[in-house]
Amino acid sequence: MFKFNRKYVALITGLLLILFIAACGSNEESDSRSGEDAVADNQEITLAYVEWDTERASTHVVGKVLEDLGYDVKVTPLDNAVMWEAVASGEADGMVAAWMPGTHAAQFEEYGDRVVDLGENLEGAKIGLVVPSYMNVNSIADLTDEADMTITGIEPGAGVVAGAERAVEEYDNLEGWTVQTSSGGAMTTALGEAYDNEEEIIVTGWNPHWKFQKYDLKYLEDPKGTFGEEEVIKTMVREGLKEDMPEAYQVLDNFYWTPEEMEEVMTAIQDGADPIDAAATWVEENPERVAEWTEGVK
Repeated sequence: MFKFNRKYVALITGLLLILFIAACGSNEESDSRSGEDAVADNQEITLAYVEWDTERASTHVVGKVLEDLGYDVKVTPLDNAVMWEAVASGEADGMVAAWMPGTHAAQFEEYGDRVVDLGENLEGAKIGLVVPSYMNVNSIADLTDEADMTITGIEPGAGVVAGAERAVEEYDNLEGWTVQTSSGGAMTTALGEAYDNEEEIIVTGWNPHWKFQKYDLKYLEDPKGTFGEEEVIKTMVREGLKEDMPEAYQVLDNFYWTPEEMEEVMTAIQDGADPIDAAATWVEENPERVAEWTEGVK
């Protein structure tokens, strides 16, 4: 009887051990599947942007949404061409700052076949020459000697600067005019100083932009079409992002908002808010829009 009990106990113990090992394996497999399906905590993603007010706003907003999903988000301001090259080479994972078809036409021609185009994230954008409404001129063709025959631009190579340079070449009345390049910040500073003193100034402009909310401005008509038609802002990501970070890819693919929404963030930043704080406030106050962007994310 004693020997039978020992064998019986050994048999039961062995069966329990097998069941325990099987259960552990099943749990590990389940945990593994769960980890694959969830957004990885602290997975790093880098978003590049050209340091314009529009792109500072949009990049920080979409970056905040990704951060709330558990990503370690790095936002990196770069020069126009360098931004495109960074995404094309994989040094950056994506950007929501591609102005098409005109502003970034040269960059798209050079790098477009090495990036993934996720489509528009904003429609209704525009570029051209902008003046204060108090100036008595309404068309590029009407310019004579205003603003010391100088157009105040932004960074060399920007599409709106290229448009201004084409205008100087194509409009006979602009013979002898110059396009002075600087930066987006320097341009708006010069605009503000001239506006406060009611002085003449002509700048390379685009919207959405907070300057149209702060100042009474107008676009000059462009009968020769040197600045092209209405523009859109597109999202571009590196090749392989969909496979490496499918949830982040989905958010970037879903990302779309209006000029009015963008201008809310831009104005907050212009009024002194840190871009990170302005983006966080907007995300918190617009849960329905954020839900659209995160739709399909596990």
